[in-house]
Amino acid sequence: MTHTSQTPDTGEQNLPERSFGWSDLFVLPADDPRGGSRAGERDTLAGFLRDQRLTLEMKCAGLDAEALARRSVPPSDLSLLGLVRHMAYVEQAWFRRVLAGQDVPWHYRTEDDRDADFAGAVPDPEVVAHAWETWRGEVAFAERFVADAPDLEVCGLHHGRPVTLREVLVHMIEEYARHNGHADFLRERIDGRVGE
Repeated sequence: MTHTSQTPDTGEQNLPERSFGWSDLFVLPADDPRGGSRAGERDTLAGFLRDQRLTLEMKCAGLDAEALARRSVPPSDLSLLGLVRHMAYVEQAWFRRVLAGQDVPWHYRTEDDRDADFAGAVPDPEVVAHAWETWRGEVAFAERFVADAPDLEVCGLHHGRPVTLREVLVHMIEEYARHNGHADFLRERIDGRVGE
């Protein structure tokens, strides 16, 4: 059971008390959709990336617009909704722009606001719906690109340097893993839920 308490160092009230147990996990190990057997390098890399994407979705599951847009701690503008928007940007940058060579406009970033993915993460259901639609669209594009690529040596250009599909897949796993660590803390602060 989760209890609320006052945090002594910040004075914030109504934060969930820290507790661990099966009831706080997102899924029981037997029900976890992540993992499974993988054959070969492409399947392994794509599988681990899929698991990281699922983790982000799981960390956001069941939350309303207000909770998704809730900021971490000042002065940070980090939020779960901001992470979804940011990862849509990252997916677009690496798969659509770098590897596929498409010159498409950014979803959120502008010349005036390079952090619009986080800054524009406001507690509005339409903003939330659009963020998920955008992220899922970019994930679908990336999954098709990986599936259709003849091999992992397919190259794109990043700041004038050749970068392979293999490098991008490894980087994306790292990018999601890092931000899913942020998502762990954000979700625990919202309702006390923890889990891998």
